[in-house]
Amino acid sequence: MEKRDFLKTSLAAIGMFFISKPVWPLDFFPTTSDSEWAILYSTWCGTSRDASIWISEGMDGIANVFDVRENPDLSKYKYIIVGGSIRSGETSKELQVYLTKHKETLKGKVKGLFAVCGNMRQPITSEQYTIFFDNHLAKLTGVTNVPSKVFLGRITWGLMEPETRKQMQSFPNMEEYDNLKRSDCMDFGREILKSIKF
Repeated sequence: MEKRDFLKTSLAAIGMFFISKPVWPLDFFPTTSDSEWAILYSTWCGTSRDASIWISEGMDGIANVFDVRENPDLSKYKYIIVGGSIRSGETSKELQVYLTKHKETLKGKVKGLFAVCGNMRQPITSEQYTIFFDNHLAKLTGVTNVPSKVFLGRITWGLMEPETRKQMQSFPNMEEYDNLKRSDCMDFGREILKSIKF
């Protein structure tokens, strides 16, 4: 190949790279097109990401799933589900800031709330619902009386920040576990759909 042809081919390839559609993480989540639904989540170790995808699956994949760290524009969506992993009774600071900043955009759109919490491997009680929803997510989103669900979470040492892992490992008999159930998440997605009158 002559030097001139090589340069032309190389420039054409570079040009195609820059004008092609960007690939976002969302492109890899199963979903139907032209969705009116979005799920916004925050996570530390990926548990709430999986819960969000499974909630969408329970809704037959009609909800697009967004990590709050993407800073998504949710203004085009008609219905939104919000949730995240809980530490010390709260979701991540990123989710708290996002919900505060976009409260007007989300107003009237939030149709479900969820939280994922290890809860020291103990069963979920009404106390967790009060702490996570009444005292936290409901205040941040400005909504009440929507379907809400607390899911038990999981611990994967390799996905934790070193300081958090050290703190968690200091508890007696603490080990890695996984109590998040796909079927529970899918059931919650179906519950949310049933609560909406189309």
